[in-house]
Amino acid sequence: MTHKLSILLVEDEKNICDFISASLSAQDYRISTAHTGKEALPIITSQCPDLILLDLGLPDMDGMEIIRQVRTWSSIPIIVLSARTQEQEKVRALDLGADDYLTKPIGTSELLARIRTALRHSNRLNTASPLYKRPFHAKGLTIDFEKHLVSVDGRDVHLTQIEFKIISLLAQNSGRVMTYDTIISNIWGPYADDDNSILRVNMAHIRRKLEQNPAEPQYVFTEIGIGYRMIEDEMQ
Repeated sequence: MTHKLSILLVEDEKNICDFISASLSAQDYRISTAHTGKEALPIITSQCPDLILLDLGLPDMDGMEIIRQVRTWSSIPIIVLSARTQEQEKVRALDLGADDYLTKPIGTSELLARIRTALRHSNRLNTASPLYKRPFHAKGLTIDFEKHLVSVDGRDVHLTQIEFKIISLLAQNSGRVMTYDTIISNIWGPYADDDNSILRVNMAHIRRKLEQNPAEPQYVFTEIGIGYRMIEDEMQ
């Protein structure tokens, strides 16, 4: 008997809740629902779902508080589904520990793709060491983490040490948005200046070396005002 992956949908709007539940059930996910934060938290702690879909505008508490509480004890993937479009809201949710952020209205195909990415990333973290060592492959780009080698269509690409660290961090989190602050903290340390300019300069250099057309990147995408997202690893 195949184990169905469980998803908790925390959403107070019935029409949206019913639509998403039906769409995910049709894809063979096991769906639980909660309409308030008070309902959601006990379900999360008792059932430990494989993934949480979370609306931020709940009637009894801000969804940000749910992210904060869950991240004190669990790395369950959390995808935010919200009508809030402000960049600072997205950055805050991601920095609190959300794995992804989708703005309503949400297309079913995109939602399913983001769910698959979050679940794959979760599995990779749970089996960390061997998978982090496996080279990254996507659209002719190969990153060998152990050998510190990067190539595009078989052509070796020379990156500085900092550039390699940045591209490796993004590749190890492929398909996920990495905020500017998260990247800066990981590369330059938690006490680094939060000025994004040094990161933007390095990213411009990386794109000139990797991309056929840096103005239309196919490997590293900019999430304006938030951070960067690496193309999905084809070998996941």
